[in-house]
Amino acid sequence: MAFAPVPRSSVSDHVFGQIRDAIVSGVYRPDEALPGERELAATFGVNRHAVREALRRLQQLGLVRVSQGGATRVLDWRVHAGLDLALSLTRFHDTLPVDTLVRDMLEMRACIGVDAARLCAERGDPAVRAAILRAVEEYAGLAPDLAGMGEATIVLWRHIVAGSGNTAYLLAFNSLVAGALAVGEVPPQRRAAELLDVAGHRRLADAVVTGRAADAAREARALLTAPLTTPAAAPRREARA
Repeated sequence: MAFAPVPRSSVSDHVFGQIRDAIVSGVYRPDEALPGERELAATFGVNRHAVREALRRLQQLGLVRVSQGGATRVLDWRVHAGLDLALSLTRFHDTLPVDTLVRDMLEMRACIGVDAARLCAERGDPAVRAAILRAVEEYAGLAPDLAGMGEATIVLWRHIVAGSGNTAYLLAFNSLVAGALAVGEVPPQRRAAELLDVAGHRRLADAVVTGRAADAAREARALLTAPLTTPAAAPRREARA
């Protein structure tokens, strides 16, 4: 692969990013040896310290195995890498070179949301239930402003996920809504069918606050899978109440 020379500022970041993308996109295959530090430094036009730092970060993410005095070999990122691979990109406003990543993260969001709604219906205390009812009405009052409704659904879902009592779900939710996972921007229009379904959100809230776990999971699934099954379209003038 022909790497491009990099600017002198943040040289390690650029080396790291280019090698990372080469590994994730399959230019370098699992167990293949990367060029040595000296060759990489010459190719990128940087010093060996910058290359060494980039390789250290790649090893921390599970992309390579660095052997003292031996070759640096590529690991299969599908086996060894975790969500920190996506988390690592946001500071550079970058995204992973995976064509389906937005879809994949929307599917992850749906899986977490469906089970969180079920658990919240079973575990949510009165304070959480009251907060969910307030949040769904505040969201409904913003129709048909997609951007405003999108922000309001984050508040609603935060109450639901927190009410589920599952810390892992809450941490994953925080990463998703904070833009900490490098999946690129998902425009509100992509989620128009979900965001404008006021009736669906009210059914979800009612199922959660009345403790109907199966109904809560069903309503959450209908809402959160809408961006995966409905083509993006121009926003409608009215929301379904």
